Amino acid sequence: MVIKGILVTLLAPMTNHIANGGEKLLGNASSIKRRPDERVYISGQMQRHAFFSAMERLNIEDNNRGKTCVSNGDGISNAIETDLRADLGGFMHPSAGNYSGRRISPMSVTPAVALEKSDIGRDLLIRLKMDSEGERDQALATREFSQADMMLMNFHLDLSSLSISKKFEYGEKSGNKGVHLETKFVKHANESERKRRAKLYLEATRSLTDYAQQARNATTGEPQAVLIVFDSKLSRKASRYFEAGEKERSNILAELDEREATYFLGNDAEGDVSVAAAYKNALAFLVENSLYDPCGSDSEIKTFEAAFPAKTQTT
Repeated sequence: MVIKGILVTLLAPMTNHIANGGEKLLGNASSIKRRPDERVYISGQMQRHAFFSAMERLNIEDNNRGKTCVSNGDGISNAIETDLRADLGGFMHPSAGNYSGRRISPMSVTPAVALEKSDIGRDLLIRLKMDSEGERDQALATREFSQADMMLMNFHLDLSSLSISKKFEYGEKSGNKGVHLETKFVKHANESERKRRAKLYLEATRSLTDYAQQARNATTGEPQAVLIVFDSKLSRKASRYFEAGEKERSNILAELDEREATYFLGNDAEGDVSVAAAYKNALAFLVENSLYDPCGSDSEIKTFEAAFPAKTQTT
């Protein structure tokens, strides 16, 4: 199979958590993010943070990582050949020449949202400070938390853009000056490295732990149930699966079968296939099949700097 997209939709239980803090309420009351329907959520930005933190750990542990790394979020480079955040997460740099300065992220996420209305509680925190003369100063603060939620999370990887850039050619003559004439594709990593990055993406979706204010509370986004789809087209429709009724679930899977997509379902709470087994089978399938490659081969691989010489590399 030629894989064009990999979708991961999952359910993760969270208890007594403030996985994504929001605005300050009433001066010093730290609030949890929630929608108008009282369901708490984790922003897409926080989901990306947790994802790339997981990918960084996985990449460091991989003996085949070479010179690759995951750059810090406040200093993303454009070296797609080595920077996994630049490759999967995209970037925005000032424009120059026929280089737009923007890379659209091949990896997309949705906010994580509770399936049902959340029950919100508040903790009272007391901060004590004692100076050298024995004087004590006291401050009071409250912090919201959500009692228990089943969080729905979605991740999608567009393999037509993984380690690949688009280069736009514009006319320079008077008759077509400034007109977009052609789009070319530039490859920055070979197929072996692209597949390694796809495997890291898949592993990272089950390794989410880095959420706001949770250093001591050990909140985790690791899945209790998961649907992994290797698709023959770019589609995110299956992301509705876990919030759909029985009829819609059946139709979603039937549509995947009709276009010969391959999917793996796992559930730790029910059924015969666990989440771990679903990931194991999905990773084995990924190894045995090929990724869509608009460049066609590894015959010409360029660094980002070589592909866009008008733009100096940001490091």
